[in-house]
Amino acid sequence: MRVTFCQGLLSGAIVLNLLILYFVSRAQQQMMEKRKDFGRGSRRAGLQASNLAAGLAGPVGGLAGGGAAGPEGNSRGPRVTVLLREFEHFENYVGEVARSFLRLRPELPFLAVADTLPYPPLELPEGGARLLVLFPSPDQPPQAHRPEFHVQTEFVLLVPDGVELEQGRAVERLIRELEGEGGGPVRLVAAPVQARSAAKCLHLRVSLREWTATYTAAAAGSSGSVCTALQGDAVVLLRSEDLFNLSVPLGRPLFPSLFVQTSLRGWKVKLLESPLFSARRRPLFSSAHNQWKADSGLREAAGRLMRGFGLKRLLLPDGKEQWHGCGKETARCFGTVRDDTPDYLYTDRWTPPCCLRALRETAKYVVNILEGSGVRYWLEGGSLLGAARHQDIIPWDYDVDLGVYLEDVPNCDQLKNLDSGSLVDANGYVWERAVEGDFYRVQYSEANHLHVDLWPFYPRNGVMTKDTWTEHKQDVEFPEHFLQPLVPMPFAGITAYAPNNPRAFLELKFGEGVIENPQYPNPARKRLDRSRL
Repeated sequence: MRVTFCQGLLSGAIVLNLLILYFVSRAQQQMMEKRKDFGRGSRRAGLQASNLAAGLAGPVGGLAGGGAAGPEGNSRGPRVTVLLREFEHFENYVGEVARSFLRLRPELPFLAVADTLPYPPLELPEGGARLLVLFPSPDQPPQAHRPEFHVQTEFVLLVPDGVELEQGRAVERLIRELEGEGGGPVRLVAAPVQARSAAKCLHLRVSLREWTATYTAAAAGSSGSVCTALQGDAVVLLRSEDLFNLSVPLGRPLFPSLFVQTSLRGWKVKLLESPLFSARRRPLFSSAHNQWKADSGLREAAGRLMRGFGLKRLLLPDGKEQWHGCGKETARCFGTVRDDTPDYLYTDRWTPPCCLRALRETAKYVVNILEGSGVRYWLEGGSLLGAARHQDIIPWDYDVDLGVYLEDVPNCDQLKNLDSGSLVDANGYVWERAVEGDFYRVQYSEANHLHVDLWPFYPRNGVMTKDTWTEHKQDVEFPEHFLQPLVPMPFAGITAYAPNNPRAFLELKFGEGVIENPQYPNPARKRLDRSRL
């Protein structure tokens, strides 16, 4: 067969293309293999760089200080970070606590946490112990001051100052107890501290709507107590994920901060019966002065914490109360009310208990003066509604309303000359003619404007009326026979006078069924969810 020149040229071109394709394919394959090798090398270098950066930034995790893995360590590193949050700058034993843990468990990371840089400086052992300052510094990245970036272990062990580790496997015992709960409501396990104030189990009920935390004693069980809060000295273990999912994971004082948040989430703490840790320092402070300083500082910190959480009233197990709200020398807890809807209703809260307390005191004070002066008065509007429904102020109300006979006003020294201005009486209450209309107002104090309003009515043809009216739907005329006679009625801890047929009076002003169907003052702005009552 004879091959022409053109056929030979075409065959040569095909062979050449095949050769080119072969060499190009080989070159691409070699390049991909080089890229894979480069990628593996880059990842190794990146891992080394990230570990170096982590060491420089100070996160706690891995084998701290190069120590060998202990009873609860493994090839992945330790499972627990020891964290000391509660200590005083002026006298503490943080260094001793760190050395105690690192002596028996050198693989455990130890983290001391302070709001500001301690002075005098802490004397922490080198290797394994670090200090974290929570207050941010403008020259550092945000993660430098956030504790969740400094704990790389599965669990956190919260220890108080002065505690000593005597049994190396005590930490492992707590881990077993927590893991044995199987992910149920028990999310924390605690062990008492020997030779310190006895740790007690408490039940804690937090009502954000009522701005109140209530502590009650919890009964001990056969294998330890399960409750929602602790009182006294204890070492607490919980998962790091749980701790750092709290809004304020390391607030002070630590236990009140911790258990307010955990109780709101439905978590429980198990308190073991036998102590697993001891305290060499007893008492913790070397002088009565330092003890006083510590107690005063904790009280101030507790006040800031509770105000930050919006808790104005604490009911303690011994029946005592602590208040963190307004008083006679401070402004009330809310500002000017607009559209009959105070600001706290928009946050699904009711009137702060300190405000209700001030309203009750003011109502009692005003009622005593009116009765002593011969001024006929009666519970009006929302206050009468509260008396009929609760025998108290409505939980979301922000003032007290009383009606008075206009002709009796001159009988009261505090009211008769108010046209010329206001009067601050000997007990600090402020009596004034209201600027919003033709009525009187008695304020709790010059600083605190919680008040009782006095609405003057006069009879005309058997009907109680006024010369000026507000836009409130309940501000209407009514038959005088409701006041003949006036009848005593329990209200806000006292007995006050009220119309003789409260239901008919209220339904005249508010509508049928008002007692049984509570609602906020202005449902167009904020409506009460009755399913939550």
